[in-house]
Parts: sequence; C-alpha cells; structure tokens
Amino acid sequence: MKRRVFTAAIALAIWSPLGAEADPLPPMRETPMFADQVKSGALPPVDKRIPEAPSVVKHFSGSDGPGRSGGQVNMLMATARDTRMMTLYANARLIVYDDRFRLQPDILESYEAKESREFTLKLRPGHKWSDGQPFTTEDFRFFWEDIVNNKELSPGGPSIELLVDGKPPVVEILDPVTIKFTWEKPNPYFIESQARAAPLFLYRPAHYLKKFHTKYTPAEEIAKEAKGGQTSWVQIFRRVDVMYNNDNPDLPTLNAWKLMTSAPAQRFVFDRNPYYYRIDEKGVQLPYFDRVIFTLAATNLIPAKAGLGEADLQPRYLNMRDYTFLKKSSKSSGVEVLLWESGSGSQLALYPNLNVKDEVWRKVMRDVRFRRALSLAVDRDELNEVVYIGLANPSNNTIMQRSPLFKPEYATKWAIYDPKAANALLDEMGLTQRSDLGFRLLPDGRQATIIAEHASEETEDADALSLIADQWKQIGIKLLFKPQTRENFRLRTFSGEALMTAYAGIVTAAPTVDTSPKEFAPTTQGGLQWSRWGMFIESKGKQGEKCDLKEACVLLDYLREWETSTNEATRLKAWENILETNADQVFTIGTVNGIRQPIVVGPKVRNVPKEGYYAWDPGGYIGLYKPDTFWMSQ
Repeated sequence: MKRRVFTAAIALAIWSPLGAEADPLPPMRETPMFADQVKSGALPPVDKRIPEAPSVVKHFSGSDGPGRSGGQVNMLMATARDTRMMTLYANARLIVYDDRFRLQPDILESYEAKESREFTLKLRPGHKWSDGQPFTTEDFRFFWEDIVNNKELSPGGPSIELLVDGKPPVVEILDPVTIKFTWEKPNPYFIESQARAAPLFLYRPAHYLKKFHTKYTPAEEIAKEAKGGQTSWVQIFRRVDVMYNNDNPDLPTLNAWKLMTSAPAQRFVFDRNPYYYRIDEKGVQLPYFDRVIFTLAATNLIPAKAGLGEADLQPRYLNMRDYTFLKKSSKSSGVEVLLWESGSGSQLALYPNLNVKDEVWRKVMRDVRFRRALSLAVDRDELNEVVYIGLANPSNNTIMQRSPLFKPEYATKWAIYDPKAANALLDEMGLTQRSDLGFRLLPDGRQATIIAEHASEETEDADALSLIADQWKQIGIKLLFKPQTRENFRLRTFSGEALMTAYAGIVTAAPTVDTSPKEFAPTTQGGLQWSRWGMFIESKGKQGEKCDLKEACVLLDYLREWETSTNEATRLKAWENILETNADQVFTIGTVNGIRQPIVVGPKVRNVPKEGYYAWDPGGYIGLYKPDTFWMSQ
C-alpha cells in the first residue's frame, strides 16, 4: 500500500458532524455503571475513554431530550440470528443518515469528497474499540491488505462498491487517523455503502483478528481455536469476523452495546460499551441504557407478550393485525403503541415476468398496454379500505412522499382505477376473443390466466390478491395465486418459469439524489420483473439474458449517467428519468404504501419518536432515530 505525508486538497465537499464539535466539550460525568471499575482502576475515567473529539449529540429525534444513564431494556426476538439486529439498531457507521435522510459523519470526525472519486476519511483521535484498544487507520489497512486482497479470504477480490469499471481504488494511509480512497472515475456508491443498514465495513479490529490470520499467527495455533468442525484457518477466521451478524462476544465493537452472550441461549445480553464515542451536551456518555436484552420467543407469541408488557421496546415481529389487541392490552400493561410509517414502495406489488419462458406470454407481458391495463384495473382505494383499514396510501410501486425526489405523478400514473380504459387497452392489443367464462384469450387461443407466485405467509397479502383477482375479472383477466417456499419462489423466477410474482415493493423508498437507483433498473438477479437481465449484468454476461427491451434498457443508460456524474444536477436528472420511465412503463404494479408499523414502548422508556419511518434502508428500522439516545425514567 502506498504511504505518504498528507497534503490537503481542495475538495468539492467537506462534511463535518452536525453540531459544531469544535465547541469546548462539557465537563464529563462518570457513568454510574462504571464508577466502581474506575475507582478500582479497572477502567480509566470517562474523559480518558471517549475520543478527543467525541460525537456530541445535540439533536434528539424524540421529544424528551437529554436523559439519564441507567436501566435495562428488554426486547423480544424470534431467533438467535437476531443478534444482527443490534448492528442495525446501534447504527454506528462511518457515515450515517440522520432522521431527515441527510448524510453526516458519525464514527468519522469528518470526510472530504473531491469530484466523487477521491475520498479522504478522518477518524476521531483517541477513539477506542470496546476493549480499550485504539481504533486507527491500522484497522483499515488490515481490512484492505489482509482481508480484501488475501486470495484465500476474498477469492472474488473487493466488493462491487469498491470497483469502478472493474478497477479497485488506490488506498493511502496518510497518518493514524487519516485514510484516502481514490478512483480514476467517480464512485457514487462509496459513501452510500457506509450509511446503509448493512454497511460495507472498511475496517476490522486488527489487534483481535490478527490472532486468526496466518500472516501474523502460525496455522497450528489458529487451529486450536476451531469450533463446530472448522478445518482451515480461513473457516476459523470467517467464524470470528462477524461485524454484521454480531454473534461473537469476543469481537471488539464500536457499537453502543456489546454482546456478552454466546449461542446457544434463550437470552442474549448486550452491555454498554465503556469506550463509546457519542456524548450529550451535558457531558453524559451515551448510550443511556446500561443493558439491552434480547429474549427469544415464538414469533406468534411476540405480539401477545409485547402487549402484556414483557418488552420495554418492541419494534419487530408486529403487524397491523395486532394493533387492536395491543391497544386493548395497553390499558392494563401501561405500554404505548405507536404507529410509524412502514417504508416500502408498495406493501404488496405484482411483478410481470418480462423474461418468462413462455414465448406467447413473454410477448404479451412486454406490451406496455397490457401492464398499464392491469394497473388501471386495480382499485387501490378499495384495497386500502378493505385490507389495510384505510391507513395506507394508494400508489404505484415507487418512492414515497418522504423522499425529496418525490413527485405525485410517480405514484399516480396509470394507477387511477379505470376499468373502462383498461379494457380499451386490451382490445387495442387484439385480445378481443373471450372464453365461455368471459375471460380473454391469448393469441394462441389459451385463456388469459395469470398465476401469481408468492412466498408470503401474511394473511393481508392473500386478502389483497383475492381482491385484485375479483377486480381483474372485470377486464377479462383471470388471476390465480400460488404459494411457494422461498427457495422455489426464487428458482422459478430466476429460471423464467414464473409468469408473475407477488412480493413486497421497492426497498429504496425514501432515496435522496445521492442514493443508488440500481434497484429501479435491470441490474440484479433479485429484480423479479427482469431477473434474467439482472443476472446477465451481475455475472458480466456469463449467465442470464442481455436486456433486449429498449424501454427497459434505457434505464441502464440513465443509471450510467448517475454513476459517472460529478455533480448533483446530473444525478438528479438521472433519477428523474429513471422514476418517470418506471412510472410510465409500469414494469411493476404497486398497490398501496405507507401502511402503519406498530411500535410498543414501555411506560418508562423515553425519547422514542411518536412518529417515525420504519424501513430496512435507509435507517435500519429504529436505528434511524439513535436508540442510544433513548432513556429510562425512574
């Protein structure tokens, strides 16, 4: 790796944390939980544990403001794998979204971007891992040299976010707190990859992981750490290097709370990190909660347990069907039931398979008139009232009003209920012949019967599909729906066997101009409407099919414009073209969005926002609102 003395560059953008951290720090207050350890010398005092320039929290998403240290919070989880949820909830990232979807430094003290291709990251001097060891650019060097560029650990090389036209960045360690990533061309994915729910971690606790790496430790010594049948140092290394899954209690962390419990267990304890980097304006080190406990329970019992007060904070495994019970139970348990807005482009969307193997159906599905007709024939207002008790917003499968990119036509184009116009479009296509049952006939004489395959176990999804089937009868299209295992669902979609699928809508429902629009173009196998085109892109032409529908292929051109842009105006225009094309071409058929997500809050828990946005990305569910700032009253 190239090393040189840092020379300041004139950058297009410099981001420093919101809250003017150059101001003098307040006198620090020792955390009560650690007072005895500090007194005995087992821990240094708080002003020696925090970074020299800590992140000072001045804005609270909740209305209760700065709080007090202490308290234990219980959450209910369904599986041991849910330890990864603490990675989302803690929301400790190099760069994060705030509650208004603005990017800002977090673990970083600041970062500098030049022409969207040169990024200089500055760490907080004196920042430490949860075990008290320094967090420095050595942790970045270790990741880059010893993990990413180790052929045994990373046979595929750097992840796609670190490649531009297949080329990795030049990585320069400038000093112990400064690192620079440079590409020849713009890389708009780099910053975003740091702020997302499952971030691309650019660092590792080198002091810990070197014990499991043959560059630093003999293989025979590493072999002594084998558990669960691991036979090579690579397997052992991967088992302990679990930054996202967060299921190794020995792995140092930068999160607010550190896992203390090894699996298997029914109760996973997370204790506060004594070296955490955030403080409030009163000199109190965050998080406020001393301890968070994940208690395992059967999925179907979690709503009842939460309603009865067995959880102090429960955002997960609850649905609107539980709301009535939760509200009724709250009268005796004292819990509060909040309703946040669920972040998805559509609660349920229908995906016509443009890559379906059946040639007759493929031609029909690729005719935009057919897709528009199906969309016009969905009565979204009826769906909202009957299935979602009137709390949702009728919409295409598109971005939500919270996004600064939102325009009303994205939600309404070809989405206003008009069966007369839908019938006219189908007649215009030539689908005028009908069966004895009144259903239209395909060009080869078969009845126009669409089987929508789904992997959902939600009763609301089945109810919505039943209602859509009744509505489509009015335009002569028969809709059946068939449940599949998740594995079969994926296999049949990717192979082109599935004619149509029913699934949740877009994940990127509240993007900004700097958010990647890849989800709206045929770039990944996971795009249910064009999985084989996406497979072609992902495999670099080795699998799948090359996009051959110009109305869809143009999305790849718009995406490229966004990827190569060095200014906000060009990225904005690319986003607008992508969203307009998707709305006009109806590549997916949305139903409603903005349904409500119940959040149960115990009577002593403070600072949880009354209204919020509940989504995987951006935000990591409640992580968007910084649970380290929630606190417990006495």
